[in-house]
Amino acid sequence: MPRRRTLSDEQLLAMVLALIHAEGPDAATFAAVAKVSGLSGSTLVQRFTTKAAMLRAALLYAWDRLDAETARLTGSVANTPDGAVALLVGLSQDHGDNAAAYGEGLLVLREDFRDPVLRARGAVWGTALTAAIARCFGSASAPETIARLMLSQWQGSLTWWGFGAEGPVDKYVEMELRRFLAAVKS
Repeated sequence: MPRRRTLSDEQLLAMVLALIHAEGPDAATFAAVAKVSGLSGSTLVQRFTTKAAMLRAALLYAWDRLDAETARLTGSVANTPDGAVALLVGLSQDHGDNAAAYGEGLLVLREDFRDPVLRARGAVWGTALTAAIARCFGSASAPETIARLMLSQWQGSLTWWGFGAEGPVDKYVEMELRRFLAAVKS
């Protein structure tokens, strides 16, 4: 009879993801995960088979969490341009006010681009987020185009914040998205 798991998959994946965010994707080795989880390396190999499979599982878990947060925020904001700003500011909250930590997080994005399964997951999220933002501009003549432009502005504002780190990221993102809305209205 198989032994009962001491850590659920979700608990373990959360630990792997925390390690990835703290030390980068390359640090997520079986030995490092064994140390933080208290599980043996052989147990981790039984669960994941390879380091690449463990990394993929952790990043898919991260996508699940992002999907859930996006759905939660989408359901809590009004379908207005201000609601679109609130949604994107809400999705920016995790970056805090540490530009260096944000830069380290870009290493995770690199892993998403490298793995076709993760890249496809990101594309699905992008499509859903575009649709949510487009609903906020439903009365405009080209709501999906405005949504795509706003998402580009959002991602660009995160990058520029990283270079300048002018206070908390959510305040900077909100300011930049409000500038975008003002330009779109002109």
